[in-house]
Amino acid sequence: MIETACAFTGHRPKSFPWGYDENAPGYVLLKEVLAAQITALAERGVTDFLSGMAQETDLWCAQIVLDLRKKNTALKLHAILPCEGQEGKWTASAQVLYHSILEQADDVFFVDRDYCSGCMLKRNRCMVDHSSILLAVYNGTRRSGTDATVNYSRRLGRKIIVIDPISRNISHQYSGNI
Repeated sequence: MIETACAFTGHRPKSFPWGYDENAPGYVLLKEVLAAQITALAERGVTDFLSGMAQETDLWCAQIVLDLRKKNTALKLHAILPCEGQEGKWTASAQVLYHSILEQADDVFFVDRDYCSGCMLKRNRCMVDHSSILLAVYNGTRRSGTDATVNYSRRLGRKIIVIDPISRNISHQYSGNI
């Protein structure tokens, strides 16, 4: 575990009422809350950020880190991928964003080269194992990848920051120094 590392997790577009509409007020406001939380973590000494590079939350967070890194060169973005080609069925614009972020990441790590059952879960656990904080956009939905990642973080005693995607309320669990 890296004390100054934060992993990201969150729901995919189908779980948000605005779906893929980047102009929706909820979309814009949620991204602003994420940016404020990531900025606050960086100001408290978090320097390493781990993104699983899934659509929406992961990509948003990764882009925010890259934007912050322009002013704070100590920040590092680590892309932790479940397998090669995870973006294969995404829209063309999502794939362009994905590859742009990967090109700017400090490193890219594949938990598996080929897709296999459980590679997404393995990726999520790898990120939690290597971080002390989890920043989650989580609506409480059970039996989702986000739910499994939040629960795994709880079991390991990690600090968890949860942002409700609709209300944008923030809750903290296992508060520590960071």
